[in-house]
Amino acid sequence: MGSTSDGGATSGGGAVAIERRLEAILMVADEPQSLVHLATAVAHPLVEVREAILRLVADFDGVDGTVRRGFELREVAGGWRIYVRAEHDPVVADFVLTQNPSRLSQAALETLAVIAYKQPISRGAVASIRAVNVDSVVRTLLGRGLITEAFTDSETGAINYATTDLLLVQLGINSLDELPLISPLLADGANGFEDLP
Repeated sequence: MGSTSDGGATSGGGAVAIERRLEAILMVADEPQSLVHLATAVAHPLVEVREAILRLVADFDGVDGTVRRGFELREVAGGWRIYVRAEHDPVVADFVLTQNPSRLSQAALETLAVIAYKQPISRGAVASIRAVNVDSVVRTLLGRGLITEAFTDSETGAINYATTDLLLVQLGINSLDELPLISPLLADGANGFEDLP
């Protein structure tokens, strides 16, 4: 084995290089990534990627004298994703809710409405209804604490989202049953659909 300029061992194309690439991908991924998908993304054999993931887990956890990070790499639903450590949830929630109180965009409000009325619902289904990519909007709503990951579909690995109690507080209602009915706002076809887009 040789060594890289930043002190890491090399293996194939450099273990440290694989870890940094995986780390970069996992920082932007908002759904668990399978080892196969990650191996394809970094163009390295599955066994090397598996070993690199385990090294990242140990590194983030502070094993072998490294600094324990405020985030962790977790295996969920057959894939890997970076999460905030549970002990830091309160400070992150406080930051998101009080330090960053900017208003939601129109896109975020529309996405939130779809989730509120159709929950639990996957991001793909929301995107299909809105006919636009909703990745960043979903991240914003998660960050604001207005939606949460309800469960992960065991067959597809898709995360399904639902609203939180914070949304009820923000809307000033006690339950989702108090949301206004949308059926009166929808065309019933009695007068034809010629004017509909």
